[in-house]
Amino acid sequence: MADLIGETRLDAWLEERAWSRRGEALEREWSFGDFAGALAFVNAVGGLAESQGHHPDITLHDYNQVRLRLWTHSAGGVTENDLELAERVDELQ
Repeated sequence: MADLIGETRLDAWLEERAWSRRGEALEREWSFGDFAGALAFVNAVGGLAESQGHHPDITLHDYNQVRLRLWTHSAGGVTENDLELAERVDELQ
C-alpha cells in the first residue's frame, strides 16, 4: 500500500497547480468547447490512468464539463501516485 502525502508536501504541491483538495481527494474541473472535446479528454485520461494502474473518479456533466477526483482508495487519501497522475493529466492540455 502507498503512503499518504504529508500535509506540508500536499499544500506546497497544490500552491503550484489548479487542483484543489476536496475531503481526502484531489479535484479539478475542465470546461471544453463541446461534448466531443470533453469526451476526447476523458478517453485520454482513461489511457493514462490505465497505464499507471491508477483509476480516478471521472465525471462528464453538462455536456462539456469534466471533473476528476484522485485519491488512493486503499490508502484512504492522496499518495504520490495521485500527484503523478495529476501532473500527467495536466500535460494533456
